[in-house]
Amino acid sequence: MSFVVPILDPQLAEIAPGFRALSISVEASLIEHPQVSTETLEKACASLVADTPVWAESHLAAWANTFRLFGAKPQRTPCSAEALRKRVLRDGSLPSIDPIVDLYNAISIKYAIPVGGENFDAYMGVPHLTIADGSELFDTTKDGNAVNESPEKGEVIWRDDHGVTCRRWNWRQGTRTRLDSNAKRMWFILESLPEMPMEALRAAGDELSSGLQQMMPKAKIASQLIELY
Repeated sequence: MSFVVPILDPQLAEIAPGFRALSISVEASLIEHPQVSTETLEKACASLVADTPVWAESHLAAWANTFRLFGAKPQRTPCSAEALRKRVLRDGSLPSIDPIVDLYNAISIKYAIPVGGENFDAYMGVPHLTIADGSELFDTTKDGNAVNESPEKGEVIWRDDHGVTCRRWNWRQGTRTRLDSNAKRMWFILESLPEMPMEALRAAGDELSSGLQQMMPKAKIASQLIELY
């Protein structure tokens, strides 16, 4: 199977020293046990109050500070993990979207870590984590309509050879590479800062991989640690 190795812009070391991530590549198969994601999401929402990791708040605070360093306002556009956790604390649960999406959202909630899920067949080239020059295109929706916008200059973005796939690091995903259960090749990125212990990052990756394997017994899954130097 082909393995996705994203490219990290060295300039980001000034914004997020010690950043590391798990890149998980998946050759998907038929989802035979979708209930795995439902159960995992329910448990993650329940654990948010009862069993939050001791380092979770410091990890989310570190993400908020990182966002400020590249000009974002985390109170208005928080990292994806904090946004999910706020919804669960407010509503008590998270509505089901799709078995694959539900599973990686559950991991994000439980481990207080931003988790991205992408349909890799929609990619053009290799994923890049870099700093925007402001001319890139980002496909999204506004008032129910498809629109293109551009990131702000200096904003941290994920992109490929076509354009932006996620704005403000992990705040909002574009529509072109959005993942669902119909995807044949899936790519997941679990992003952490030093405030999250390495063993917790690996545990989050292992739980995501295990859940995917349980849901899709014939899937091929591989992971690799990516670090910013």
